[in-house]
Amino acid sequence: MLPLLDNFPFPLVAILRGLTPAEAPTIGRILFDAGFRLIEVPLNRPGALEAMRGLIEIAPPNALVGAGTVVTRGDIDAVVHAGGRFMVAPHCDPDVIRYAVQNELLTLPGVATPTEAFKALEAGAAGLKLFPAEMMPPAVVKSLRSVLPERIWLLPVGGIHPANMGAYVDAGANGFGIGGQLYRPGTEPRAVKRAAETFMQARAALMQKT
Repeated sequence: MLPLLDNFPFPLVAILRGLTPAEAPTIGRILFDAGFRLIEVPLNRPGALEAMRGLIEIAPPNALVGAGTVVTRGDIDAVVHAGGRFMVAPHCDPDVIRYAVQNELLTLPGVATPTEAFKALEAGAAGLKLFPAEMMPPAVVKSLRSVLPERIWLLPVGGIHPANMGAYVDAGANGFGIGGQLYRPGTEPRAVKRAAETFMQARAALMQKT
């Protein structure tokens, strides 16, 4: 059965680019304990699938672990074989989106224009990664929201930090992907914990407003 974004209100997707298999249990527990329930391991770094498996082993029942930088059907096969439950792409490839849906992955492709957004939705995307968010300020998100179905989740990714989340939410964003502001290779676990708690506090404050 396909996972549903509706089960993850105001999701913050932790993007762990460069996570090693050895780090996965420690970093994963920190994030799960902080309240993160969607964790993405981008595939374009060595050891990504092994790290994803390590996270899956310790994930709470109500969490999903998946892969990012998914660009081919072969990537989808690898994610499914490893036990991943969702995929995030940096771009909009309808063929890859359809193949992910056929394989029962929650599918979050990257889009930057209305044309890409509607193509992704037609192919079966569950939500839309607005990427790179540095090129899509809240005013752009507001314009996209005005033409897209209300039920579709918009998740800005790129340069997101607690101080700018509110403006995006006011413009119509439903959640975020959090990368380098949360974790980079070599980040000390204590720093990850502090960042995770700060993001979750910001999330809680925004959910009270909306």
